Amino acid sequence: MSERIPEDLFADLTYFCNESDNGADNIRRAELLGLGGRGIMVAPGAIIRIPKNQIGKNVFIGLYSYINGNVTIGDHVLIGPHCSIAAGNHKFDPKTGWFSARTEPDGDDSITIGFGCWLASKVTITGGVKLGRANLICAGAVVTKSTPDYAIMAGVPAKQIGRIDPETGEYIWFK
Repeated sequence: MSERIPEDLFADLTYFCNESDNGADNIRRAELLGLGGRGIMVAPGAIIRIPKNQIGKNVFIGLYSYINGNVTIGDHVLIGPHCSIAAGNHKFDPKTGWFSARTEPDGDDSITIGFGCWLASKVTITGGVKLGRANLICAGAVVTKSTPDYAIMAGVPAKQIGRIDPETGEYIWFK
């Protein structure tokens, strides 16, 4: 028979894992995941299932975001809350009648998030996408194709709606 965690410890763990969204606790969560010492911050509820060496320096991973598979995150990246970054796809198998086998042998379904990108809330990045340097991915966008440097992307599926001037930081909107 297993022992129960004391009520006060359970309350503290619940708070730490699900509610304590502050700088010190976000750094501590990164440390507990083996990501410490590089300025990485992990907000409550985030699930990170990628090798430690595939996350750059000074990265923020937002509340309840999900990162899985062959994903590489560059330095100085901001990932907002409820983002989904999942490399890999499933392939329909006509022999079984359902989606089962992974498609890795058929091509590159890895994901790369370029240096300085910002993924706003509820962004989804699908397998095979390479985000260029300093992209702004607007809230709710679903990115299914790779993007150029300094792109502003929005929509489902995401389309480029503007660009960022790398010299001035100005947003230039397409008409």
